[in-house]
Amino acid sequence: MSESKSSYLHILKTTSLFGLVQLFSIIISIIRIKLISVFIGPAGIGITSLLSSSINIISGVCGLGIETSSIKHISSSYKNEDLNTVSKTVSIVRKLVLFTGVLGTSLTIIFSNWLSIIAFGNSSHMYSFIFLSITLLFKQLSVGHLVVLQGLRKMKLLAKANFYGNLLGLIFSIPLYYYYQIDAIVPTFIIASFSALVFSYYYSKKVKIKISSVKRNQLIVDGKDIIRLGIMLAFSGLLTLFSTYLIQIYIGKYGSIEQVGLFSAGFTLLNSYVGIIFTIMSTDYFPRLSSICNDNYKIRISVMQQALVSVLIITPIIILFLIFIPLIIRILYTSKFVSIIPMVCFGILAMLFKAVSWSMGFILIAKGESAIFIKTAIGFSCLSLFLNVLGYYFYKLEGLGISFLIYYLIHFFIVKMITKKRYGFYFDKKFYQIYLICIVMCSLTFLFRYIPNQNFKYSLMSIMAIISIGFVFFEINKKMDLKEMFNSLLKKIK
Repeated sequence: MSESKSSYLHILKTTSLFGLVQLFSIIISIIRIKLISVFIGPAGIGITSLLSSSINIISGVCGLGIETSSIKHISSSYKNEDLNTVSKTVSIVRKLVLFTGVLGTSLTIIFSNWLSIIAFGNSSHMYSFIFLSITLLFKQLSVGHLVVLQGLRKMKLLAKANFYGNLLGLIFSIPLYYYYQIDAIVPTFIIASFSALVFSYYYSKKVKIKISSVKRNQLIVDGKDIIRLGIMLAFSGLLTLFSTYLIQIYIGKYGSIEQVGLFSAGFTLLNSYVGIIFTIMSTDYFPRLSSICNDNYKIRISVMQQALVSVLIITPIIILFLIFIPLIIRILYTSKFVSIIPMVCFGILAMLFKAVSWSMGFILIAKGESAIFIKTAIGFSCLSLFLNVLGYYFYKLEGLGISFLIYYLIHFFIVKMITKKRYGFYFDKKFYQIYLICIVMCSLTFLFRYIPNQNFKYSLMSIMAIISIGFVFFEINKKMDLKEMFNSLLKKIK
């Protein structure tokens, strides 16, 4: 098998593995969201979103970006599959996550009253923040275990840790929401984070790494590179969280808490269910890119392969989503949430541009380009907030979907210009041909939504879905010979 086919096959296998795990995780998440929407409605989702955003901002500040930066350092240190080469790095990471977890918990308790006033306008949720503070410690300790599995590319163990952690959290949350309804929000947060910690610890122990003794001075000296890159990533993540937080508060002030819940529900569909494909692929993509970060040619090939697979996978998902969005919303939520359909339909088109800009954006992180990364993060966060405020002001929820689409269209062109100028990155002509076909198919399906005749509309959308699936299989088959792959798989089974 050629190197190119092998690379595409590896991307597809990894995506399939995590796709299967994330499918079960999505089902778990769907059940959880359904419970919230049935028992506590849009207002409950609004409260959940504000609590979650507040905690995530503190986590983003205190976590120092270690979750991502440590993956880069572990994968870069891992040589010749020798675990001894990463023992010191792993020891440093685990000490850092303990410190950041304790720091986050302490700050949440200290500023609990202020957090409640900022998020809800009064002190009524102060004790909610105090109780939720422990989740920051649980989360950081989980990070210390999961980044080892991801950095070493132990994908099966990582997949199991994520899946079982989510499953146990759901099992305990069902009776809580049933009996205590809105009062179950805080306990389910705590249980979910503790469940994640338990399974991350269990599966990380299956990788036998000798933990090195690290003194305080050595921790400061050797950990500075992890922290330096981490702070850069934390700042970027914080800007994104802060931007989302501000738009939620803006909607709550000029709209209602129910509108905040609808906004959160819509973007949960986009980012957690559709956007999960990016999380799936980045699990292996980022460590792989970090290991070749000094070779611009290899980076260009890897990014182009990842972008092409991302576009091919996301295209039929977007089209099927546009067809079944009314049914999806009624299954995931209730009929009270149908007003988010226009917002989600505009937003789902943005994923086609995000797929490519996302693939290119990892170049900056893999290379540790802190200065340009910070500048672009600030610019993009300001742009996102401005477009969201503008969109909501003029067109309410639908405007937020339009602003999401415009943002990622701009994001695509800017990231493309940056990577071209700094690293000589470019896509070849064949990629653009495939990409344009995918854009046209998704755009036509979106426009078909406005056909008044229901039978004619869904007939055309269904035809487009069939064409997109056939096109994707045709292109993937050219890259990796699916027949040969399936025959090989059948031989292994026999």
